[in-house]
Amino acid sequence: MELTQDKIDLISRIIKNDRKYPNNEDLYDDFFNETCKRSVAIVNAIESESTLEAYLKRIVTTSIVNVLKDSGRLRRTRAGYMSTKEVALEPLDSTDYSKIEINYASVKIPDNPEEIVIQKEILQFVADTIRKIDESEPDKNYLHIYTLRYDKGMTQKEISEELGISQSEISKRLYKLMDKVRDVIE
Repeated sequence: MELTQDKIDLISRIIKNDRKYPNNEDLYDDFFNETCKRSVAIVNAIESESTLEAYLKRIVTTSIVNVLKDSGRLRRTRAGYMSTKEVALEPLDSTDYSKIEINYASVKIPDNPEEIVIQKEILQFVADTIRKIDESEPDKNYLHIYTLRYDKGMTQKEISEELGISQSEISKRLYKLMDKVRDVIE
């Protein structure tokens, strides 16, 4: 079964937009071949362009991960997959963050101003909702726990040590907070 040029172009575009593609461009042919091998039987059967694109995004992600694992560039860790070029950070003795490098290559910047405005409005709505929930139940420290977890990137264990609350209680409160935010959104 042959792929038409528009399907080939779609697969190529999805591969190049995948977050694992940067710094692995030399494996493009392997990514493409693996994706085609996994999807050729069904690509021509799907008529909806959006359904096909969603399907191919999943196939591309799986194909890229498999090729990177097979090529020795990706290894499995407890937290998921990690590049073999990355080195796990050891805790620093002090608060000297100058040794940490941040890579923004995987950050997707919105294409147009409308998307930026919509994202800001959504984030502001979520922040306002969390503040209201925190004000209605101040003894739960929802806002403080949320800030430590998502703004400062602390683990639940670190939060529990800082606040003197069990880790399971931190987990429960974060889960309840997300449920409450979801209820307001819906």
